[in-house]
Amino acid sequence: MSASRASERCWPTTDPLYIAYHDEEWGRPVTDERGLYERLCLEGFQSGLSWLTILRKRESFRRAFAEFDPDAVARFGERDVKRLLGDAGIVRHRGKIEATIANALGVLELRRRGTPLHELVWSFAPAGYGTPVTAADWHAQTPESKELSKQLKAAGFRFVGPTTAWAAMQACGVVNDHLAGCSVRADVEAVRTRAAASAARSPS
Repeated sequence: MSASRASERCWPTTDPLYIAYHDEEWGRPVTDERGLYERLCLEGFQSGLSWLTILRKRESFRRAFAEFDPDAVARFGERDVKRLLGDAGIVRHRGKIEATIANALGVLELRRRGTPLHELVWSFAPAGYGTPVTAADWHAQTPESKELSKQLKAAGFRFVGPTTAWAAMQACGVVNDHLAGCSVRADVEAVRTRAAASAARSPS
């Protein structure tokens, strides 16, 4: 990796896992229910920790939580909570573990209400969102993330405050928050455009 390439990323890192996450995942659209459920839960687990810590444990999280299948996790009970509290491969925080189960139930509740999670999250894509030039232009939360947080909590979700909701929206491509000079910003925007066109062609 050249020094110029590194300087064109949105944040400095030499960790290969974090580089791959920035270049290949962050800001690229996640439009499926399971993917968004996973990301919201992992963003909740990240609270108070570094995202790199979560990335390094992500495969363990997936094994622990049935690949983040909300139907499966919604059936978890106290025995599963105790099992997970003993799993050194994940973040062993009772509140966050119980929130992941509650969030699975929230996914099912959103389906029951007729607006599944992926539709709800993407309905809060802000119109006319500007291109950040430096990290100082990034937001910690937005009016859209505040309203999304409110609606998620109303469905039973936990650990989904406005800041966590916004982080998930950034990560899942609801906005393109790659900096203006970032080497992958244009590619991310092209992927987002194709995803939007595909969604528009899909039957409702």
